[in-house]
Amino acid sequence: MIKMYDIECKVCGWFAGYASSTLHTTSRISLLLLVISLSGCLSSKQLKTNGYILTSQTVRGNRGVSSENLLSLIPQKPNRRLLGLPITTQLWLYQLGQRRYDRNAALRNLQAKTNEFEQQSQLAANQPKELKKLNRRYGRQLKHLRQKAEEGNWVMRNLGEPPSYFSEKDAQANVAKMQKYLSDKGFFNAKTAYTLDTLRRSQIRVNYLITENAGFYLRNIVYEIADSRVDSIVRQSFDKSKLQVGERFDFDNMSGERLRIETLLRDQGYYTFSRQYIRATDVDTVRRGNDRRFRDGLEPGDSLRRNVDVTLQIMNPPGLAAHPIYHIGQVDMQISPAESLPPVDRLADSTGAVNVPIIPVTQFDTVNRNGVRYLLSGRNLSVRLLDSKILLRPNQLYSQSHYRDTQRQLFLLNQFKFVNLNFIDTTNRQLKTLITATPLDKYEATAEGGFTGLLYQGVGYPGGFGSLIFRVRNMFGGLETFETTLRYGLEAQTGFVTDPSNPKNVVYKSQELGISSSLIFPQILFPGRIRFAFRPFAPRTQISLSFNNTFRPDFRRSLLRATMAYTWQTTPTKQFSFLIADINLINAGDGNVEVISDAFKQQLNNLTAQGSTVYLSFRRSLSSSFSFAYTYNTNIPGQNRRANFLRTVIESGGTTLNFVSNKTVSRWSDTLTGIGLQFYKFLRGNVDFRHYIPIRNRTTVAFRINTGIAYGYGPDGGPVPYEKFFFAGGSNSVRAWLPRRLGPGSAFPYQTDPSIPAINKDNNQFIYLFEQPGNVLLEGSAELRGRLFHLGADIDGALFVDAGNVWTLTDNPSRPGSVFRFNTFFPQIAVGTGVGLRFDFSFFVVRFDGGIKVWDPARRYLNTKNELVDQRFILPEFSLGKLTSGANPLVINFGIGYPF
Repeated sequence: MIKMYDIECKVCGWFAGYASSTLHTTSRISLLLLVISLSGCLSSKQLKTNGYILTSQTVRGNRGVSSENLLSLIPQKPNRRLLGLPITTQLWLYQLGQRRYDRNAALRNLQAKTNEFEQQSQLAANQPKELKKLNRRYGRQLKHLRQKAEEGNWVMRNLGEPPSYFSEKDAQANVAKMQKYLSDKGFFNAKTAYTLDTLRRSQIRVNYLITENAGFYLRNIVYEIADSRVDSIVRQSFDKSKLQVGERFDFDNMSGERLRIETLLRDQGYYTFSRQYIRATDVDTVRRGNDRRFRDGLEPGDSLRRNVDVTLQIMNPPGLAAHPIYHIGQVDMQISPAESLPPVDRLADSTGAVNVPIIPVTQFDTVNRNGVRYLLSGRNLSVRLLDSKILLRPNQLYSQSHYRDTQRQLFLLNQFKFVNLNFIDTTNRQLKTLITATPLDKYEATAEGGFTGLLYQGVGYPGGFGSLIFRVRNMFGGLETFETTLRYGLEAQTGFVTDPSNPKNVVYKSQELGISSSLIFPQILFPGRIRFAFRPFAPRTQISLSFNNTFRPDFRRSLLRATMAYTWQTTPTKQFSFLIADINLINAGDGNVEVISDAFKQQLNNLTAQGSTVYLSFRRSLSSSFSFAYTYNTNIPGQNRRANFLRTVIESGGTTLNFVSNKTVSRWSDTLTGIGLQFYKFLRGNVDFRHYIPIRNRTTVAFRINTGIAYGYGPDGGPVPYEKFFFAGGSNSVRAWLPRRLGPGSAFPYQTDPSIPAINKDNNQFIYLFEQPGNVLLEGSAELRGRLFHLGADIDGALFVDAGNVWTLTDNPSRPGSVFRFNTFFPQIAVGTGVGLRFDFSFFVVRFDGGIKVWDPARRYLNTKNELVDQRFILPEFSLGKLTSGANPLVINFGIGYPF
């Protein structure tokens, strides 16, 4: 064994030396090869005698059952390999840390610190404050020492991965689990086995072989129900049964049917009913199909088809002729005054033991409404609104759904810390119901802040933002929430024009100052009785008013916005939003540097002369719209499972202007004869779909498709408000381009001559000075996410590919290739790829993504010599030696949260 190890290390050393001599001009690659070689040599040290490292597990031969489900049955997790190669880098790091680790010493330190804490605690037994300090100080130290004793030192815990040894017994147990799982899925005659492949350096791969054979299908489903009322309820719901004749037998469907019946009956008053009363008493397998049923067309006549007859029996409780039915008795809702109560005293008994608590007596304001008694404890709360959230009423049949929905709706009010529902079984099977709720603080103030940055042509420009949020709950006694946010930001942005006095200065300082206020009501504010139809769906009405100011050297822009929106949630995964009014008053003026502002005005005039309508975005304007949005989301943060997200938005702007002519609207917009406000009429739609597929415990593949169109049909060419355009590029779009700088179409950026692209002669990079709006958006992304190691937070890595672009709907002579056409759009889709890091602090995620261009549709143009240049496939231009200064630089994007 030692000789083999020496030979392989020599081979590794020869390979590293060969790579170093051959690639002497690329020292970084040589260093990488050397690290990989060392990791391969060292990964076998400190292993068990004759032990094999488990580095791969596969499932083969299965067709009806997914490999994902079969692999989830295996508790052993293989050691991760680098890029699928037999190189266990993290195992090598674990062993590297293990060399300097002494577990016995760690245990001694833990025991010594524990003894010290116990001694100090005894000395401070009669000093509550001192004891609290000791608990806090020693708690952190003991936690760290215990973690070190159980999991190893810092390198072992955060960078390394302990060895996962292969065991023959584990493989045999996994085969047995798969056999049972296949049987539960209807493959009663399935066979399972495994084979082993030994890999480099004592590594092993386990191949689980599956032979499903023919599956068994449901032929007859018989229900035997002793309780006649239960029998009637169950038989009326057979159309929703999880068991259907002709489908393959599946034990999960059997369990699902038991759960369905339990939920069904609990919603009909059967408070104590449990799925334990439901049993599959008979499961008969039949080899051949029934000839008579075949002639009647009830089942296939395949002689190889396996059938199953299932009998489900619902028994009565022991000693009873029927299942008991429960009704709701007295219903009380008590608002807990816990935050204002004095400390609870305790009374000593005759022996001196303190065991009898004295509960403070609290006076409750009692209000009765619709059979519910409200104990408000002095709180000014709207009983009418609380009553609309409570679905439990005296003398009604008990309903498990009403119980859950009541708790959910009270929690969604955002007024209570905790909401608990308790039932007490009184005489005559009446459930006395007590709802207790602990209110949140009425006043709340929070501060938030962060840093931003812009990396432009190898130079970093830092920035930051901060906000102060003040919140008042139950402001007018109607369970409403008032919130005000004050925000200030200072960041670097590329300008629309260069500084005439300093042509190399294209990055400007931008300041943003804004204030917004909103009032949220827990109901639909609408005249008539239609608003009551939304009560079961946690409705909300939000009225908002905000003012935002942006200061830049080239222009100043302010936005006054007022909105009113309805939202409701029919299920935990489905949400609807109706923005009944969205009014925006926009004003733009001169920037804070006169020479740059004048140059910007001149550029707007030049673009206007060429037919562009971008100048309309920098004049006083008024836009109003309403929109409807639907969101479907099964993705739960922190749970790595298959999920979908869909959001669709339809918006109509300036709809009321359709009652007047375009000529009249143009007259109103005239700065000399009218009020000088630009009005807009437009339609806008957007669809955003995401799909998440888990491939390992902490590894996910995520896909996204995002598309939309904005169409203006008003006077003056039918412009669309600048805020309603689509943009591509940036941390949540195609990440190989700077934010909002991609497109439109294959148009390239220019400065003075529209036929000559703006190119930096020093590095051959395109000079994107301003944002590139579009009317049509089409983009997609695929991202592989996985955990790398733990370093104060979970450090996740990502590998992504982005594709997309924006297009216009009208021709612009200065921007050829910018219009969307079905016969030309495909080669105009930009493609980028890259890697990223995510710092997951559980309550938020900090993200860094580095992207490079693969396909740039703008890189096809005529140069100054009237020669065609086609560099659209720009990936070969990327170079590690010119990471930020080459023609294809690395673009760093910073973001909060996942990109999608």
